[in-house]
Amino acid sequence: MGIAQWMHTASGTWISEKNPGYPFLAAPFQAVGLLQVAPLFYGALGCLGLFFGARRWLGRWGSTWAVVLFCSSGAALAFAWRATMPTFTDASLIAAGAGALLWAMLATERTVRRRSVSGLLGFVALDAAVLVRYTNVVILTVAVLAVLLVFRRAALPLRAVRWWLGSVAAMITGAFVFDQLAYGSPLKTGYSSGEITFSLASVIPNLQRMPAPLVTSLPMMVLALGALGWLAVRAVASRQRGIEPERRTRYRRDVVVGACLATGWMGVWGLYAAYDWTARTASMPGSGIHVVRFYLPALGLISLLGAWLLAQLPRWLPVVILIVLIGLGAKSYPDLVAGGFAGPGMGGLPPGLGGPGGAPAPGGP
Repeated sequence: MGIAQWMHTASGTWISEKNPGYPFLAAPFQAVGLLQVAPLFYGALGCLGLFFGARRWLGRWGSTWAVVLFCSSGAALAFAWRATMPTFTDASLIAAGAGALLWAMLATERTVRRRSVSGLLGFVALDAAVLVRYTNVVILTVAVLAVLLVFRRAALPLRAVRWWLGSVAAMITGAFVFDQLAYGSPLKTGYSSGEITFSLASVIPNLQRMPAPLVTSLPMMVLALGALGWLAVRAVASRQRGIEPERRTRYRRDVVVGACLATGWMGVWGLYAAYDWTARTASMPGSGIHVVRFYLPALGLISLLGAWLLAQLPRWLPVVILIVLIGLGAKSYPDLVAGGFAGPGMGGLPPGLGGPGGAPAPGGP
């Protein structure tokens, strides 16, 4: 098809307008002829982080539910094939980071060194996700604020938090230097002015058009929304008199963790609710895979919340629910890839989905 989303630098080389960090993550795999393995490798890291983080929070079965939910959506299946697109990779890095941080904050019986290393690895994963897609800074910001608010209660020393925040500072500095060298300004990417825009006027159109493709491609979000409702009930119950201290502590822990996950999820989805391009495109035939990719970074957070809800149910019921969700994911996969770029079972772009100059749809900032 030809992809026009490149900019010509003064030195004569070409660089992508977007996703400046992803080539650094994918190049080692390309060098050994295994580029297709890149998103699968980072997906495995995401599953590993989710498993250990959810195991600490929810127990053995909750960790299993979290991983199954993360892998079962049609969107995850579709983008795991896209070796030259970062969508599944940055979602996996966020999942890995969230799981590692969750383990570090809850594993109070483990040594400070292990918890500090786990938290540092979590922040490195979140930093990498931001370098892949700059709007992931919303989730990173939530992680920083959550750590600053609760590290004392989590029995973590200030020196551990300093190391974690040091990684964030290093990432920001590196991004500024890279953008200065590549694009000519520390606050600029390859996009031309006005190409990527957000506005309040797009919120209502996005709220009208996006729920259907999101529920279809990410059906576990229904479980996550149910978890938020149940956690709100827990928050009220934890304030009532007469409740056992152990149960009150457990309720409050769940509410705090759920609030952090929900804030990261709603933060990035709230940002893209104001994205002008999806407001124009979401109603077009075959646009599903092009518009849901902006919402996929929150997949790990949604999976953790959905796993919490499943962990509250009788053990046989989550199995039934997961079988249904896997079936829905398999059903949505063909429809998603039918509107995608070249790849396994994928055709060209439907009319009207091209970006500026006939290029494929923009990938976002």
